[in-house]
Amino acid sequence: MTKIRYQFNTKSLAVEPVRETFWDKAKRFLRIVLAGMVFSVIVLSIGYTFMESPKERMLLREISQFKDVFQEVNGQLDLFASVLQDIEHRDDQIYRVIFEAEPLSRAVREAGYGGVDRYEQFEGFDNSELIASTMRRMDQLARQLVVQSKSYDEVFEMAKDKTDMLASIPAIVPIEKGTQRLVSGFGMRIHPIYKTLRMHSGVDFTAPTGTPIYAPGNGVVTTVERNRHGYGLMIVIDHGYGYETLYAHMSKFEVKRGQHVKRGEIIGYVGNTGVSTAPHLHYEVIRHGKKVNPVNYFFNDLSPEEFEYIIEVASRVNQSLS
Repeated sequence: MTKIRYQFNTKSLAVEPVRETFWDKAKRFLRIVLAGMVFSVIVLSIGYTFMESPKERMLLREISQFKDVFQEVNGQLDLFASVLQDIEHRDDQIYRVIFEAEPLSRAVREAGYGGVDRYEQFEGFDNSELIASTMRRMDQLARQLVVQSKSYDEVFEMAKDKTDMLASIPAIVPIEKGTQRLVSGFGMRIHPIYKTLRMHSGVDFTAPTGTPIYAPGNGVVTTVERNRHGYGLMIVIDHGYGYETLYAHMSKFEVKRGQHVKRGEIIGYVGNTGVSTAPHLHYEVIRHGKKVNPVNYFFNDLSPEEFEYIIEVASRVNQSLS
């Protein structure tokens, strides 16, 4: 049975039944729905604020696991960075030293990035700094590994050239039985004509005219001439790698300008041309444009005893032959 509602009519002073229209029923229904929605919102707000749903708990566990993974990755990156630093140190201090190459600068090795922020996509999150710093370190290590890989490619090419370099560097006495023939060394010596101390920029080997002179290393003949400044008949060989050798006071040439020669090949013969007091070979070694002591480059040709003897003879301050 439908419940009938009554109301007091003040005009007729009688109790009359309430007759609800459709809109009255609709308004009452809407008030009930609105109240329910407000109550639901309040309940849900309290629930989401003070209680966690199963899905939230699962997501929080995943976030915690991801943070642990990132921390572990950073630990691995520390290890990789330490290993890479050791590799870079050996590359600069050992490998490049062996092949006489300059070490790479820190600016090249650090291989920094420029331009726009590459990590702005990670901003705006609770763990943005952890993610961005990890990605930054990974990118940095990747760049440093590329630089190190290129450095090793250079070292590999230098290693392939090492055989040619060892064959080219002057490393033998340029005259047969040169240790016994050395009469004047590198340094301040008495000039044979002016009788004053002057810089002697090579070593003098005494030998009969016509004694063969040998190339001390592979190279290209760059000078074959009669020198007008006291050297007489003279040859210069460019050995590459910053090395040149000079031979003076010769009697005869066996090579031509531009000719390739190998170590041990006869290039000419001892003579007495130019400013010279006796038949001998004046021999010089030039490294990167600077004349250096040739006796330091006889290591391939002498025993320890012979090398000690030639060092002792070369150190005497005596009269040179030219």
